[in-house]
Parts: sequence; structure tokens; C-alpha cells
Amino acid sequence: MSNTMASPRRAALRDQVAGSEPREPFLIALGERVRALRARRGMTRKALALATEVSERHLANLEYGVGNASILVLLQVTQALQCSFAELLGDPKTQSPEWLMLCDMLENCDEAMLRRIRIAAGELIGAGAGADEDTHGRSSRIALIGLRGAGKSTLGRMLAEDLDFPFVELSREIEKLAGFSTAEILGLYGQNAYRRYERRALEEAIRVSPEAVIATAGGMVSDLMSFNLLLQRCTTVWLRAAPEDHMRRVMAQGDMRPMAASAEAMEDLKSILASRSAFYSKAEHQINTSAQPLLETFQILRAEVRGALRLPA
Repeated sequence: MSNTMASPRRAALRDQVAGSEPREPFLIALGERVRALRARRGMTRKALALATEVSERHLANLEYGVGNASILVLLQVTQALQCSFAELLGDPKTQSPEWLMLCDMLENCDEAMLRRIRIAAGELIGAGAGADEDTHGRSSRIALIGLRGAGKSTLGRMLAEDLDFPFVELSREIEKLAGFSTAEILGLYGQNAYRRYERRALEEAIRVSPEAVIATAGGMVSDLMSFNLLLQRCTTVWLRAAPEDHMRRVMAQGDMRPMAASAEAMEDLKSILASRSAFYSKAEHQINTSAQPLLETFQILRAEVRGALRLPA
């Protein structure tokens, strides 16, 4: 059978596409990835239609970038092709066979095993540790992480004075780099620009300070590259607090904005804390700053850090 006779529906579809409005490039690329993944699995479009319970015509539209497939159709396609949404949607990392094989190996690991693998991978890849640093590249840098109002600045200054280390408040270093206040950076350039300045400030702090106490911004966990760097090159302490204490301390610093809608602000704060806690918990040490007064909290922090650095208590 000739190619012309073998695919009349394909020819008709191409004619339809040619006479339609210009197609969205993203949808064209999405369709090409569906075809490529189907080919990798050795599936015909009919077989994919049977596996997904989606009509062949609908799948043809998807593959040729005609129309916008619903999220449920894409979910059915990922399940049938045994791929992730990231691979289907074109995440650059998924173009590497090694990356895909690694993700498959890690899929069923629990959190404890994933943590061990992450640490081992960090050591294998290397963080550029200097000669003065230990095998983990941490040296004597202490990084305090946690939500705003946890006590990072207050306790950080006290700890730096006790250890006779420089105190680095990363938000101030960001402002120096940018030449603007944090509010101006966010207002003028947005979150992405702020995170880029934050990464530069962290890299500079690590470069110039083998010994330091670093107070980070609460949102650093939003940038996994910066957060991984912090975990690799610093001894990390998560300063935890009850949501009510976070709110009270922020207001005590002079920020009265939460008062404008206190109920909504508290719910937002709880939501942010819940979403970030899984990342904050990657720190090597955790201290609840709501559990005791400031001086007692500092003594606990001091003992933890001196023990980690093998300094006399």
C-alpha cells in the first residue's frame, strides 16, 4: 500500500492544520514529545488510545499541536507512557537518560535514604572546599535558618560574639550588592532577581569567611541551588518557633503589616511554615526558640554549636 493511501487521516489532519490559525509553539513541542515518548515505548497511536481511553483523533490533535489538551488527558498519557509530567512537558533535565535512570532508582527511597544519597552526591560532586575545611567543606561556618521571627538575628549576633566570629546577616549583604532595600528589590525586579542576589551574597560570604555565623532569609529554601550550597558548606541550625511567636516578634521589630488582617496573616504564616518545614528540617540541628526564654535558648544553641565544632563548652 502506498504512503498516500496508507495515511489519509494524517493527510487530512495536516490539511486542517495548514488552514488553521498559527499553532502555539509550546503545544507543537508538547506534541513532538508525546510522539517521541510513544516511539520510545514502541506504542502505536491506537495502542495509546486504548491504554488512555482517549480517542485516536484527540491524541492526533495533541501530537500535532492542535487545540489544548486538558490536564486529565495529559495525566492519562503520562500513566500510559510511564513517564513523568516533567518529561512530558519538556523539563530540560529529563532529556538526559542518566537523569531519568537516576530518578527511577530514587523513586521508592524513603526520606532517610534520600538524605544519605544527597549528602553522598554532594561529596562526590564536590563543593570546592578549601584546604582549611573539613571533609564536608563546612569549616566553621554556622548558618541559622528558619522563618522570619525565629530569632536568627538576635541569637546569631550573640553566638558570633561568643565564638568571636564575624556575623553575616545575609539580607543586609543582599541590599549592599543590589544597592536597594529588600522591599525595593522585590518591588522593582521581583522574587527571581532577589534570589539571584541572595545566591551571590551567600557565595561571597562562603568565599571570604571560613569562620562565620550567617543569618539567612526565611525564603532561602525556595531556591534549591542556594539551599544545597548552604547545606554543603555550612553547619546548619533550624531555629523553630510557634506561629504566634513568629508573628509577635515580627511586629515587635516594627512591622505592623500583619495587624491589617491578623486572622488572614496568621493563616498565611502557618501555611508558609508548614510548606517550608520539610526543607528546614534538613538542617543538622534544630532548636525550638519558643520553648524557653532567650538566654536559655542561647545556652542551648551555644552548646549545640560548640559541640559540632568540637570547641570547649
